[in-house]
This record gives sequence, structure tokens and C-alpha cells, in this order.
Amino acid sequence: MKTPIETERLLLREFLTTDDEGMFELDSNPNVHKYVGKKPVIHIDESRTAIELIQKQYVTFGIGRWAVVLKETNTFIGWSGIKFITDTINNHQNFYEIGYRFIEEYWGKGYATEAGKAFVDYAFNEMKVEVIYAYADKKNSGSRSILEKLGLTYVNSFMFDGEKEVWYELKNPNL
Repeated sequence: MKTPIETERLLLREFLTTDDEGMFELDSNPNVHKYVGKKPVIHIDESRTAIELIQKQYVTFGIGRWAVVLKETNTFIGWSGIKFITDTINNHQNFYEIGYRFIEEYWGKGYATEAGKAFVDYAFNEMKVEVIYAYADKKNSGSRSILEKLGLTYVNSFMFDGEKEVWYELKNPNL
């Protein structure tokens, strides 16, 4: 396991199998899925499978989404992090993407931005990634605002799975 990252309020760490209940709380909420396919999970086994797939990404690519935990209470509040994407999205393939998803009661508190800044730093300074990409539903103003706070800039709009998406990028200033 990689060493966790600590921010002012958060502990960012690789997923554990014991994160299944928090992951289920997150992904069973239809509001969380409003802009990400509108397919909330209905059984905790789906969350367990998702965690297993993320853990396989750690082995295959050396990175994947990490659990976000409130340091003060040790509470799982969502996930964030860098993922290596092998699919072709917006004419890009084999790229690093930053993403996040949080349990609804933790929205609007700056956690996504706080975690995201730590992962941008990790990607550029530890992993030496040349560029980070991200995409969001065009109507998801909250997510778009977070990407812009992280320093990513809008590149273009495109269609993905029947939805209009917006593409962002951030180049490593150290390379």
C-alpha cells in the first residue's frame, strides 16, 4: 500500500474492503448519480465489486481512486484521486484523469477541492505525470467549479454516453 496523504482536514488512502458500507451509502444515492449515468447501486455487493476493481487498478497501474476520510472522526466521506484511463474518451486514450465523488451531506464544504489539490500535487511531483485531464457533465456546475479551482482549464465539449460533457486539462508546470 502507498503511504496515505494528509491534508488539513482529510486522510487520503487506498481503499480497504471495510470501506464497503461508506461506498454503498455514496453510490446508492440517486442525487450523487445525477450527472454520472443515473445508475445508483442497489446492493452492497455492487460496492464491494467496485472496491475490488479499484484495488486491481492499484496493482495494474500503480494508482486509482482513493478513499477520502475525515481525520477528526475517521469517517469515510467519498473518494478522489488519479485514475489511469485506457478507454478512448474525447479522442484521448491512456491518460491520467482526476475525479471525485462524495456522500451528499459532505457537499459544499470544500472537501473535493482540498483532496483534489493534494492529488494534483501527487500526480505532478510524485508520479511526474505530464498532464491531468478531467471531464464532467456540462450541466454539473459544482464539479466544473471544483476543476477550475484545481487549475484545470476548459478545452472543449463532447458527447459521451449520450450526454454533453466538458473536457478539462492541466499541464505539469514542472516539466
